[in-house]
Amino acid sequence: MRLCSIASGSSGNCIYVGSDQTHLIIDAGISGKRIEEGLNEIGLKTKEMDGILITHEHSDHICGLGVVARKCGIPIYATRGTIDAILQTKTLGNIDSDLFVEVEPDRDFEIGDVTVSPVAISHDAAQPAAYIVRKEDKSVGVITDLGKYDQYIIERLQGLDVILLEANHDIHMLEVGNYPYYLKQRILGDKGHLSNELSGRLLGHILHDKLKAVLLGHLSKENNYEKLAYETVRLEVALGDNPYKKDDFPIYVARRDAISQIIEA
Repeated sequence: MRLCSIASGSSGNCIYVGSDQTHLIIDAGISGKRIEEGLNEIGLKTKEMDGILITHEHSDHICGLGVVARKCGIPIYATRGTIDAILQTKTLGNIDSDLFVEVEPDRDFEIGDVTVSPVAISHDAAQPAAYIVRKEDKSVGVITDLGKYDQYIIERLQGLDVILLEANHDIHMLEVGNYPYYLKQRILGDKGHLSNELSGRLLGHILHDKLKAVLLGHLSKENNYEKLAYETVRLEVALGDNPYKKDDFPIYVARRDAISQIIEA
């Protein structure tokens, strides 16, 4: 299993996850051209994708979906609420409804030789979901756009080999920044986004000896920066009630404007 972030951030998201035989992208929140160029950098093409997993209908997760769907005819997997919201998004243009495959949280399904597990998350969208992709004993999770985590999330994320985890904002930067009050409250709320601090605390609950790598993602352009997210998450791990130190496993930060390295599970 492999994971590579093509783009991750508040301005657009697209993540590649795959095995030797099955290739998926999670979200299409950048242009079709950028998706193709990102996949080309890792030796793949958009038309080779076996599916597009959509987390929710916000534009930074679907703005390129219409173009990719019409050009390549790739199956689109999403919850019923997300599908309905996508079909009502006029800016995407017409998408063949036959391409959509409805999925349900906590009900696994197969694509090629991998198993996909949708996970219900708390976000201000119709019916958002995160995804865990497994092949045999290897697993990769892509977990962003959640305003809070609870015991359900902690239990669903146990035992992952690789995780892309949201570290959206620094609370102080957000509070003193230029965002209007209502937007600050939305981001800080239970259906908003995980702060660097909460990301580190959640990570502390799911660390285990065989975790290979953490990729921090969905950073805010205005209210975060790479080094701050990295150091804050590491500090929370070090201070947390867990047996691990901050240097016990590699942490990387996904960028909005460049692909990440390929991370092997």
